[in-house]
Amino acid sequence: MGFKDCGAAAALEKEAFGENGWSRKDFEDSIKLDYAYYFCAKVNGEFAGLAGARLIAGDAFISNVSVSNKFRRRGVAGELMRELMSELEKKGASACTLEVRSKNTAAIGLYKKLGFSSEGLRRGFYSEPYDDAVIMWKRRTQD
Repeated sequence: MGFKDCGAAAALEKEAFGENGWSRKDFEDSIKLDYAYYFCAKVNGEFAGLAGARLIAGDAFISNVSVSNKFRRRGVAGELMRELMSELEKKGASACTLEVRSKNTAAIGLYKKLGFSSEGLRRGFYSEPYDDAVIMWKRRTQD
């Protein structure tokens, strides 16, 4: 994802998360970081989704996964996540973590398919609407 994509990324976040979504400046500031990795998906030139993470001390925190309503249930999130996790692994990530709304069963199902497991709960983490956050991790197994 480049600077030219930050406006579309912010619009998508607003569609997905309302006022809690990231702003254009949030994305611009994040993609400047040498430890941040952001990918976007486009379908026929239309911004369809994004995924981003920060890699710190060997652990990756997945900060954003958003897909436009128009492109949901088409594999966009899965493809973005696989691409992001591949890049994170190349950069040395030994584990990935994320937080997801407890009521977002579709996302939880996707993350489980990708090898994540639930390891905790943050009660009342989300507002508008109120929800708990499921803390999920994917750890690389030792060979």
